[in-house]
Amino acid sequence: MNRVFFWVEEYLFYPKKLSQRLVSFFLLPFTLIYCLIVVAKRITKKKISFDLPIISVGNLSIGGNGKTPFLISLCKNRSNIAIILRGYNRKSKNMIIVSEFGNIKCTVQECGDEAMLYAKSLPMAIIIVSINRIEAIKFAKNKNVKAIFLDDAFHHSEIDKFDILLKPFKNYQNTFCIPSGPYREPKSFYKKANIIATEDIDFQREVKITNKTDKMILITAISKPERLDKYLPKKGIIKKIYFKDHYNFNKIELLNLIKKYGATSILTTTKDAVKMENFKFNLSILNLHIMIKPYILENIDEFIDNFGKIK
Repeated sequence: MNRVFFWVEEYLFYPKKLSQRLVSFFLLPFTLIYCLIVVAKRITKKKISFDLPIISVGNLSIGGNGKTPFLISLCKNRSNIAIILRGYNRKSKNMIIVSEFGNIKCTVQECGDEAMLYAKSLPMAIIIVSINRIEAIKFAKNKNVKAIFLDDAFHHSEIDKFDILLKPFKNYQNTFCIPSGPYREPKSFYKKANIIATEDIDFQREVKITNKTDKMILITAISKPERLDKYLPKKGIIKKIYFKDHYNFNKIELLNLIKKYGATSILTTTKDAVKMENFKFNLSILNLHIMIKPYILENIDEFIDNFGKIK
């Protein structure tokens, strides 16, 4: 299963094999239809205003570009706000209040790994998971929050909001929309964002490892896990094991891997760690911090502070 997942991921972003390029080529008619539908929705949807500052952090492509740590850094010093996200691979279906100003109300299985990471990282916020963003926005507004931040909502063009799009420093080799490539909307849609934040230019990642041991196995379930390579120590990692994005780890499965490789700890990301912490394993954590250029923070402050005046 993992082999198929990573073949598809490579096909979407960095196709190397002839079979991947052929699949991309033969799917182009479906990509054209998809793009026409996306553009038509953008044109025909009427924007809904909620009389409240709403900021979205997203990206044009599928998979991870650092939205979660970026949004955490953007909101870490803000109070009385709400964070709304879909909650990928969660066991629940309805809208759930994950946490309310530090009071966590559900399990990671019920809300998803990203939502739980928000809840643990932002005790001054309300965290909500909901497929229906409009329903969640209305709920958050009734809580009298000062502002609402949306995780991965650029494609929700019906919501009147301030859009930040994250852009990788290195462009993907495949520039098509799905299913021929990784983009959910045409690359030309970057111009529709209020801010385009490019990695290593407008924001930078800083990673520090806590509880480093001599025999670590890297276990992670994030999109494009190879992006972690530049932050890994040169010594101490005896094996790298990748699971599909948002994978729900099994205690016995991880215990068997620890025994198989004789590991003294599991090296993992903060997002993965929230799904492992109840297993009581020795964890070495890749603590990721995003340093955002001041102009972005100033733009968000200005948008929030002047929202009523602008309207």
